[in-house]
Amino acid sequence: MDKKRFANKTAIVTGAGKGIGYEIAKCLVLEGATVILNDVNLELSEKAANEISQLGTCIPFSGDVAEADFNKELVEFAIARTNSLDIVMANAGITLFGGFLDYKPEDLYKVLQVNIGGAFFLAQAAGKYLIDNKKKGSILFTSSVTGHQAHKDLAAYGMTKAAIELLAKHLVLELSPYGINVNAIAPGATLTERTLEDPDYVRTWANLTPIGSAASPNDIAQAALFLVSDEARHITGQTLVVDGGWTSVSPSPF
Repeated sequence: MDKKRFANKTAIVTGAGKGIGYEIAKCLVLEGATVILNDVNLELSEKAANEISQLGTCIPFSGDVAEADFNKELVEFAIARTNSLDIVMANAGITLFGGFLDYKPEDLYKVLQVNIGGAFFLAQAAGKYLIDNKKKGSILFTSSVTGHQAHKDLAAYGMTKAAIELLAKHLVLELSPYGINVNAIAPGATLTERTLEDPDYVRTWANLTPIGSAASPNDIAQAALFLVSDEARHITGQTLVVDGGWTSVSPSPF
């Protein structure tokens, strides 16, 4: 039997109670990884981990990545439970829609804390562990096509996604000498529990996406797994857009 790609490796996936993060966690477990599954919602994180544990080892650890100290706790928990850490996927993020002229300060600060702070401080905690223990590893941020193209009512969200793509580039300077690669993945329209609450979502994005459909969570997960695999060891500081060609033409849904 072929060896699984992530056998004997430990991964952290944040924001993995459902949607893209859940699918990434599941696919990592299927490929042999031990996954520490994080979500801010305790019930959701435990439910997701219990489901994925039918396929392999998945351990829940709930908490809010917007709190800098929690990211240290998350890394420490992973090490205490598995005695290792190899892969970190900073996937947690929030979307708070709103027009620029009326956007509330508290909404902006929350989006900044979760989307930028959560990625920054998780990467920092993981980077320190990997360097101190002379381990190579991979860090992946979840960005978005809204970090590349303007989208109505998403100025705050879009700028955070552009920011973490630039963060990946900056971390090349600090982490590459230690054998740690850092990349980002930018999903386009994806069929998740949240997006499917819109009854027109499937039809709208099938018409707008050159390839003829929105992505499935598995489409995003498979691209993510490539970027943290040994096959991508020489790729760092890059963003992989997975959008069925939408950013090439960028038709608006409005």
